[in-house]
Amino acid sequence: MSGIVLLAADDINVAQNIAFGIIAAVMIFAAVCVVTTKNVVHAALWLVMVLAGVAAQYILAAAEFVAVSQVLVYIGAVMVLFLFGIMLTRAKIGGEQGLNNPGWALGIPVAVVLFGLLAYVSIDAFEDTTLPDPSGPTPTSAISDQFLSPYLIPFFALAFVLLAAAIGAIVLARKD
Repeated sequence: MSGIVLLAADDINVAQNIAFGIIAAVMIFAAVCVVTTKNVVHAALWLVMVLAGVAAQYILAAAEFVAVSQVLVYIGAVMVLFLFGIMLTRAKIGGEQGLNNPGWALGIPVAVVLFGLLAYVSIDAFEDTTLPDPSGPTPTSAISDQFLSPYLIPFFALAFVLLAAAIGAIVLARKD
């Protein structure tokens, strides 16, 4: 048995690593779709997929409060404003031609170099560092429990009222 290192099952979080890889692959695919699609509404929907992947990564890192904040702020608010901007500009819906920059090919090697640099710096800085095991309620989870517990139903009701108002504004603005 010389040269063979046996690791206990506790030392490796296989399921967490597999989930990270799957979510990261979906995020990369969606990010590529964001920049390659010719339909701006489809690009916005692919961006929602990327942001949802970020929230899923936060959940894997045991940062549930940050994940919920990601969903509420970025997916729930920023993307709604982005879609409002698309719908209220009265721009042509569908694919458009001639939107790409002629120097787009230069971005590929620059992106590869920046990715390599980021990977090198991340690996060099963190090496074998692992996240601590959260035991007990963290301060953010205690705050979120105190804040959202009594106000959860009114919060959801307000979200539906705002959604109805947003749909009404779109209908009124798009009348031709």
